[in-house]
Amino acid sequence: MADLPYTVLSCCMSLDGFLDDGSEHRLLLSNEADFDRVDALRAGSDAILVGAATVRHDDPRLLVRDRARVARRRASGRPGQPLKVTVTARAKLDVESRFFTTGNGRKLVYCASDTVAMAREQLGAVARVVDGGAPVQLRWVSEDLHRRGVRRLMVEGGGSVHTQLLTAGLADELQLVVAPFFVGNSDATRFVGPGRFGCSPARRAELVESRPLGDVVLLRYALSARFDPTGWER
Repeated sequence: MADLPYTVLSCCMSLDGFLDDGSEHRLLLSNEADFDRVDALRAGSDAILVGAATVRHDDPRLLVRDRARVARRRASGRPGQPLKVTVTARAKLDVESRFFTTGNGRKLVYCASDTVAMAREQLGAVARVVDGGAPVQLRWVSEDLHRRGVRRLMVEGGGSVHTQLLTAGLADELQLVVAPFFVGNSDATRFVGPGRFGCSPARRAELVESRPLGDVVLLRYALSARFDPTGWER
């Protein structure tokens, strides 16, 4: 996968594997220690990718918060903030969402071929809209990001994007944080959906690190031969 970015999936889930509780409000699964870990991952990334549902439901900023990390990025000749990327089938995104309005960095929207014209009309002033195929093909998206200079890609969800990347064999590393409670709502969003995954009972993922972070625990898995044990912050 030399023509693809090194891709890490970063996710926090409940003990029963959910990303949210099915309500209209964002569920806080993590804690300050883990937020700092995520911030370090962002600082070491060239781009951060999320699905359109995450943009709509969580309204994330996707910014490096620590000023020293931002300064180190700039001192190394990189932009202060990573490139923000989202993928969407329907192109129904709010231009006032924090994905678009926060940070001075670039934003890329990969959308399905039949919605490109509509997306460019609605989002062209706040992002570059790219035809991602019909439907959007994440392998092609990864290849295109690599052509644009993205060498380290961080993926922050949601469940559909994680599932597609894992089943397509496009993830090199998984950093999975487990929160110490249950959700118990079958209508909530799971970490992944059904699919044919590379990691199975016959091919187990390699656990390379387990570490408590306050009341949550980080499980770090190598998913490909390209696994980088040195960490991300540069």
